[in-house]
Amino acid sequence: MATQTTQISIISNPSTMKIDRRGFLVASSSALVLGKTKLSPAAHAQPSETPEPPEINRKIEAREVTVYTTADKTNYRLSATDKLTFKPMGQPLETQICVFVDPSKRAQTFLGIGGALTDASAETYAKLPAAKQREIMDAYFDPNKGIGYTLGRTNIHSCDFSSGSYTYVNEGDKDLKSFNVDHDKKFRIPFIKKAMATAGGKLNLFGSPWSPPAFMKTNNDMLHGGKLKPDSYASWANYYTKFIKAYEREGIPIWGISVQNEPMATQRWESCIYSAEDERDFLKNHLGPTMKREGLGDKKIIAWDHNRDLIYQRVSTIMADPKAAQYVWGIGFHWYEPWSGGDQMFDNVKLVNETFPDKKLIFTEGCVDSFKAEDLHNWRLGEAYGRSMINDFNDGAVGWTDWNVLLDEQGGPNHVQNFCFAPVHADTKTGEITYTNSYYYIGHFSKFVRPGARKIASAPSRSALLSTAFVNPDGKVSVVVMNKTDQKIPYFLWLDGNAAEVSSLPRSIQTLVF
Repeated sequence: MATQTTQISIISNPSTMKIDRRGFLVASSSALVLGKTKLSPAAHAQPSETPEPPEINRKIEAREVTVYTTADKTNYRLSATDKLTFKPMGQPLETQICVFVDPSKRAQTFLGIGGALTDASAETYAKLPAAKQREIMDAYFDPNKGIGYTLGRTNIHSCDFSSGSYTYVNEGDKDLKSFNVDHDKKFRIPFIKKAMATAGGKLNLFGSPWSPPAFMKTNNDMLHGGKLKPDSYASWANYYTKFIKAYEREGIPIWGISVQNEPMATQRWESCIYSAEDERDFLKNHLGPTMKREGLGDKKIIAWDHNRDLIYQRVSTIMADPKAAQYVWGIGFHWYEPWSGGDQMFDNVKLVNETFPDKKLIFTEGCVDSFKAEDLHNWRLGEAYGRSMINDFNDGAVGWTDWNVLLDEQGGPNHVQNFCFAPVHADTKTGEITYTNSYYYIGHFSKFVRPGARKIASAPSRSALLSTAFVNPDGKVSVVVMNKTDQKIPYFLWLDGNAAEVSSLPRSIQTLVF
């Protein structure tokens, strides 16, 4: 096992100094961590083009590996903790724990990682002092100072994480003559524009509706489920195109849309039910043709946008109809299937990837619900993200989108009190910013895996470790390893008969860059 003689960290004295996110931002303003170390992660700046990553030189003996760590019961938060070297090893023994990496076996091209820019996030942000606003923008969207988000989701009119229900048209306006996004100009549009600017203009944003206007639905209510009336299909399809064009007039390019958020869930907030056949037919006969007719055929359309449990049935139904399938860029999915008492169903995502390899897979929403302030630093928050992200990328996901990027001290605002956790919370009364460990766990991916990267083969030899790996456009390899146990685990990062000795702290996540 490698000994750790020097601790390279974003803080100067890990044994006595409390982690402070502002300190992280200051310390990382010129690089990820202490500039004096001359360490830099893979590809800070997002390139204007993302060519195929180069082939990796297999002769890696003596090549240096930089290790970044976040660990429970330590002050390590995206901290550079070690510099290791590949040495000849050959065949490992059964007793020698390894994480095997094979850059020659490439899979999907990486799109990006990000979060949802909701009304709740924007309203919380607007209540903060200017310095705190800048801190949050840098923390999320700056690839040098922060964790470099490049993907975003936003709601098409209201969702539960809005202060109230609203639409972009007057009640009963089926012709959409009154359509406008004036509501969003107060908080959400300025918030999104600042995020895009901080990301250097490179933020792929997609919109998702939670419900059509009440007058278009069978229950005459935006809340509590209901279905889209057949005589409103054409009007509702036009609504998406008007949203895209209105936002683009405000200077916000829209990369894509999903058909419907959680189309099988009747909720006490904005919701609308589509069977697989309903979604197929709406997409085939209305949404797809309307997008094309309005000159928006290049926008990505994401189907499903719900949990992993029913994903295969939904996708197989839509894909069986070529006239519907032609409009589908990819399949969105969430992580809430344990609502029924079971576990997350990662294998269903893998099955969709294997069965329909021509369609992209993208994680479109996940959060830890039932907000409690006393749990803000509970380590399970970050571990939920690490486990899901590793499995989802290994199962073929090209992108991963968290839920709200920012919530207030109550886990809102939310007009039906469905309060949840976010990676970052702000106390709107004091201005204090809290970075949960979820923020750092996500950062172990988004900071070191950049758009255009390719997923490569990675396999741990013990179930106590989870791993995934990518090769970036600049040729740097990033391997993420998560230790979900309470034990320190020594292991070898093994590639082509050479290995670097690594030590994984209890309940930790590491990114190894070489």
